Amino acid sequence: MTVLGRLSVAALALLLAIPAGGFALGLAMLVDPVAGAWLTAGAQAGLDIALSDLSAGLPPEGLGLMAAGLAGALFRLLVLPPVLVALIGEGLRLRSLAWYGGACGLLTALMPWLGRDAARIGQAPAAEARLTALLFVAGASAGAVYWVIAGRHAGPAQR
Repeated sequence: MTVLGRLSVAALALLLAIPAGGFALGLAMLVDPVAGAWLTAGAQAGLDIALSDLSAGLPPEGLGLMAAGLAGALFRLLVLPPVLVALIGEGLRLRSLAWYGGACGLLTALMPWLGRDAARIGQAPAAEARLTALLFVAGASAGAVYWVIAGRHAGPAQR
């Protein structure tokens, strides 16, 4: 396959893998009771910020800032891991589902831990461990979708 063809297939695979990871994360957060409570508390806090600004006669800037922060976090969780794993996998011409699914899941699960100021490995409460597992599932599903479309054809042709 030509380089341009390979880039086209990889881009298409990423365009489908990223929403698949987002769908898996959304579904997991709706199904898991702990994550659902966290999601509900976050939505309630955002609504409280917006309503307090509106009742004070201010434009809802806090809601815009919260939406921008949420968009940045979702970008780091849903876009960066599949793109990085795809770049490394394509560069090394890897074909393994374990690479694309496992590495993408692991990187997605580690993103919140890597963004902290101080690591608290070994002291994670159960809610953080559950959220880490949900992020792993979301990343692994994005990596698996990428592998199905483009990753299994990444290496040299086998005869």
